[in-house]
Amino acid sequence: MTTKSNLNKRWIYLISGVFTMLFSGVLYAWSILKIPFKSNFNWSDSVLAFNFTLTMCFFCLGAFFGSLICKKLGTRLTLIIAGALVAIGFGSTGLLSSEIPYLLYLTYAILAGTGIGISYNVVVATVNAWFPDKKGFSSGCLMMGFGISTLLLGNVISSLFENASIGWSKAYIILGAVIGVVLFISGIILKKPSADDVLPAPKQKKNVKKESFEARDFTTKEMLKSFTFWRAFVFMALITAVGNSVISFARDLVISVDAAPALATTLVGVLSIFNGLGRIITGAVYDSLGRRTTMIAANILTIFAAGLTLVAVMMHSLPLCIIGLCLTGLSYGSSPTMTASFSASFYGAKHFPTNYSITNFNLIVASFIATFSNSLLISTGSYTAPFVMLLILALGALGLNFTIKKP
Repeated sequence: MTTKSNLNKRWIYLISGVFTMLFSGVLYAWSILKIPFKSNFNWSDSVLAFNFTLTMCFFCLGAFFGSLICKKLGTRLTLIIAGALVAIGFGSTGLLSSEIPYLLYLTYAILAGTGIGISYNVVVATVNAWFPDKKGFSSGCLMMGFGISTLLLGNVISSLFENASIGWSKAYIILGAVIGVVLFISGIILKKPSADDVLPAPKQKKNVKKESFEARDFTTKEMLKSFTFWRAFVFMALITAVGNSVISFARDLVISVDAAPALATTLVGVLSIFNGLGRIITGAVYDSLGRRTTMIAANILTIFAAGLTLVAVMMHSLPLCIIGLCLTGLSYGSSPTMTASFSASFYGAKHFPTNYSITNFNLIVASFIATFSNSLLISTGSYTAPFVMLLILALGALGLNFTIKKP
């Protein structure tokens, strides 16, 4: 029987997880965090775009290694290690004085990216284990925290950059210290359910009967042998690539259609809001309507987002660009929630941390597509070519989407 104590505990863990993800998600505020390096070191857009790509690579690797480390050391010690990496990574970034971008790649992308990747996987796997009956909702709440970080922390960081007594260097050191402390506290609080914790069983709904299932627990090797996995992996990479590309140049994009710099920073935060909303809405839709409907709806939304932003760029329209950013945020927010829910419902709970981290590698593919988008932008001098490419990818994902079936 499910006890009231169990139900109370899991909501405390969910709130703690959302708070932790809120601080971890600052990694996505790259449109704001890159400003000091562009203005002080005069690094090119391609150099800065590659740092974001490299960050996503080590974020995914961190998530994978986090699942392995957590099995050996447990949630607490793993999150403490993650906090140390992030604190050292961001703190070292704040101490950069050389104009050699490779040092940025080491401190921001490798150290901080790996640390946040570790914490991301551990928090999601630990908290979701308390919600077998609400996988989509739990994932959505956690992803929402991760997604709205840019809004809540981005403007704070931007203000610290502009504060003469603090500046960008101290701001990075403060950021690293704060996230390190948050992850340490999270490690103390969070823990996985024990054998004595009895939780609500997943509810079968008539309208999602064929999609809401866990036939068995697949090992990671078995999952990788599944053709369904690879179709879903490519689909998610193509969908995520649209949002990844826009996030990497969001601030510059709206400035290109005559937004003032202050408004551009605010709009990056608006993108973050819709990113967060997309994550929690997707979780609710996934629980109510199932995998197939959710993925098709998210795919169509991504097509509209890329298409409308393309029109905005061609017409030089700020209002259309703002709408395009909002739609992009919603569509991008759908991807991580779908990834988590898909991994659990298709391949089971037993090996979820590792299976989920592998599925999340679609971010690496998406990040390299984002780098190519930036290359197109630099070579053509216009946002038209990148968005034409992204629209084509979103349309291609729709065709692939219809072929995804349970393993």
